[in-house]
Amino acid sequence: MTKSDVIEGKLRSHLISVKEHLMTGVSFMIPFVTIGGIFLALGYALSTFLGGTEATKTIFDATGRPDWFLAQIGTAGLTFMVPILGAYIAYAIADRPGLAPGFLLSYIIQQGTILKAAGDVIGLQGGSAGAGYLGALVAGLAAGYVARWIKRRNVPDMIQPMMPVLIIPVATMAILSPIVIFVLGVPVAIANASLTSFLRGMQGSEALLVGAILGAMMAVDMGGPINKVAYVFAVGLLTEQIYQPMAAVMIAGMIPPLGMALSNFISPQKYTVEMYENAKSAIPLGLAFITEGAIPYGATDPLRVIPSIIAGSAVGGAASMALGITMPAPHGGIFVFLLSNRPGLFLACVAIGTIITATIATLLKSDFEETVASVDTATKSQTHD
Repeated sequence: MTKSDVIEGKLRSHLISVKEHLMTGVSFMIPFVTIGGIFLALGYALSTFLGGTEATKTIFDATGRPDWFLAQIGTAGLTFMVPILGAYIAYAIADRPGLAPGFLLSYIIQQGTILKAAGDVIGLQGGSAGAGYLGALVAGLAAGYVARWIKRRNVPDMIQPMMPVLIIPVATMAILSPIVIFVLGVPVAIANASLTSFLRGMQGSEALLVGAILGAMMAVDMGGPINKVAYVFAVGLLTEQIYQPMAAVMIAGMIPPLGMALSNFISPQKYTVEMYENAKSAIPLGLAFITEGAIPYGATDPLRVIPSIIAGSAVGGAASMALGITMPAPHGGIFVFLLSNRPGLFLACVAIGTIITATIATLLKSDFEETVASVDTATKSQTHD
């Protein structure tokens, strides 16, 4: 084995471990996202029911009203989801000593006032929007690696009991706070503010492009890291009251399992018996916005399935953004479609993308020798005999 092979192997191993750390953070964050998004969406829905669409504009001023309480719960979930992401990325790397620094560093760089003051100190302006989930990702990784490095130092036995609860968390915060706030937080916050401004003002071809990219990302690895990047990006915008990307992401994420199941049903001769059985479970998974329902199809025939689902999801996401469809809930699929500003068009985009995926997959795939159709034929002939 050459030196370059060794280096490549170590690099690949490191990238895999980083991906696992990020996925740990995302998995712990999702319940906060779900609770926050659902309760906030219910608050807006109840506000509309109580006082019409105009009431939603003053929901946070209607202290004591039922919709106000729901909105407060939802806001709390969406506020803490980003620090939780950073906290559990650090936890995955360094275990318990990394948890508090990861949370606090990720929380601090979400505070616009702190970042604005830091920007004034270093001569950069415009960082008052918070660093968002991208900042939390980096803060969590930095906290985890620094905490793990300190954790592995040899210290006297009398100090060892204080390491996980005192020395490691405090030392990690002391080392990283200036770096995270001034070097990481301010530039990321400036970039985040620019992105938010772009998304608020996008129209026409810009919306189509963003929707197509988000849609393709949701489909390409069917619930993997790229899918999660698009999902977390859209969820992060909910706190900025930008709801169009969430609709595009949800629509795009529903399409792959629905499209492959539809293809399986209309052309059973192109799929094995096992895949036909999988189609029956892919339907409820797709309707519930669980993109992983398409994985069995992608794993058995990636060269045909992946282009098919990317095409359908990209079209569904682009159409959603172009039509200005919104979704204030971060999860739920068919169960929350009524919370959209255009529920009929929401379902129409899902249907269009599903049909496109099914059509392309059916055209690309060839017949199998042992299929549902052949098994059914054999069964019928045996019955007649």
